[in-house]
Parts: sequence; structure tokens; C-alpha cells
Amino acid sequence: MDGKNCSSLTEFHLLGITNNPEIKATIFATFLVIYLIILVANLGMIILIKMDSQLQTPMYFFLSHLSFCDLCYSTAIGPKMLVDLLTKDKSISFYGCALQFFIFCVFADSECLLLAVMAFDRYKAISNPLLYTVNMSSRVCSVLMAGVYLVGMVDALIHTTLTFHLCFCGSNEINHFFCDLPPLFLLSCSDIQVNELALFTVFGFIELSTISGVLVSYCYIILSVLKIHSAEGRFKAFSTCTSHLTAVAIFQGTMLFMYFQTSSAYSLEQDKVTSLFYTLVIPMLNPLIYSLWNKDVKGERGSGKTEK
Repeated sequence: MDGKNCSSLTEFHLLGITNNPEIKATIFATFLVIYLIILVANLGMIILIKMDSQLQTPMYFFLSHLSFCDLCYSTAIGPKMLVDLLTKDKSISFYGCALQFFIFCVFADSECLLLAVMAFDRYKAISNPLLYTVNMSSRVCSVLMAGVYLVGMVDALIHTTLTFHLCFCGSNEINHFFCDLPPLFLLSCSDIQVNELALFTVFGFIELSTISGVLVSYCYIILSVLKIHSAEGRFKAFSTCTSHLTAVAIFQGTMLFMYFQTSSAYSLEQDKVTSLFYTLVIPMLNPLIYSLWNKDVKGERGSGKTEK
């Protein structure tokens, strides 16, 4: 291994989504619209929740942080991707690449864990609605969010440190539109077994914690719903979880498909499409899902704080 070549690398070149000039304009226009929707929808959700006194509840506190996570990790990737579609120079500095991945990892991991926290919040709201705001006090909510962001930062720090200490002594062209782990692993001439082990264990722990938390919470939710005597009451209680279940299914399904595969099974072109979905499409969908199925956000004031 040539140590000189490792230490002399100062930048990467992102090959981007496509080099076909005939479809670049269409792709740029499409994802510019998507990114603008992300900005307007997520910023709008955060501002609305902050300013509306009727939305000062634990559920909306977590929902505002979900919008914040979506906004942050899509912004770490979207603007650079859009610029690269218009320019020939698609370079990104070594440290800029590390920073882009770190920001993405922090908020993507945080969103994973936040979905489990939101499932727990739904359980508390449905199982004992009269004590909901007591059990989920502002202090409890703040501690939960601090834990979510802390785990996200630790995981991002581990992966960023391990990945950007690898030796990249060959090509510096990343066949992707952002600095992600799998395409970076393909460029490295170092042994990446430790990196792959860290990816499967640390990120696997986050995924397992999230999925387990969601499943356990919904098992208790179902038991609580079954105790409600009226069919209308049962339907109303469980319907409050519809938007959350949709968000969990879309996000977790995409992340599991993307990361839990070996380097030998990795397909660059297939994963570019998958990456576009979870880096830009999901952050656009989340606020739309919650606003479409949420009467309070749409302005149709209901009586229940657990309404969703």
C-alpha cells in the first residue's frame, strides 16, 4: 500500500446521477421541484408547530424534529447534487465529503430512532389519554430527543472516522451523487472488513432498536385499542397511527434494502435510485403524509390531542 498516495488525496469527483446530457435538464427540473417542496413543507411544518398554541403537545414536538431531520439531511445532499447536474466540475474536497456524510448520517440515524420514539408517544396517547401530557412532559420529551441526537452523532462519528481513515490510493471518482459508504468502500485499497462490521453492528443496532421499539409499542397500542368497547372508538384510536406507520414502512424499508447487503452484492446504478428515494423523496413525503392525515395541521381543529 502506498502511503504517499493515501495522504496526497485532497478531493473526490462525484460522477453524479447520469452523464446523459439529454435527460440532465429533466432530472434537474424534477429534483429542483422536489427540493423546493422539501424546504417549504418541512420549514412550514416547523414554523406552524412553533407558532400555533394548539400544537404545543408532545406529538407535534416530535413531528417538528422529524421535519428538522428531513430538512437537514436532504440539504446536505440536494443542493450539491443539483449544482453537479449543471456543471462539469463535480469535485468535492476530502473534508467536504467527510462533512457531507457526517451530517447525513447524524440526521438519518436520528430519524430512525425518532420513529421509535414517536411510536412510544402514540402508545402513551392511546393507552391513557387523560395522563398523556403528564407522562410525556416537556422534560421527558427533551431527554428523549437528546438521546436520539446523541446516538446519531456517535454513530456518524464512528463511521466517518473509520471511512475517512481508509487508504484511497487509486481512482478518486465516486460513482454516486453524494459521499456514501458503499461507493467509498469500492474506492478504498484498504481492508474494509472493520468498516463493514461497524456498519452491520452499529447501524444494525439502531435499526433493531427502532423496529423493536415500533413493534412493541404497536403491540401495546393494539391491546389498548381492543379494550375500547365501541367500533367507532377503536377505529378512531388506531387511525391516529396511520401516518406514523406509513412513514415507518417507507423509511425503514428503504434503509434496510440499501445498507444490509454485502459489497459483493452492491449495485451502483440500483442504489443510486434507492439513494434518491431516501435522501430526497422521503423528506418530501413525510410532511405531506402527516399534513394530509392530520386534522390539526390542516386547520380542522378536533377535540383530541392524540388526533393524527
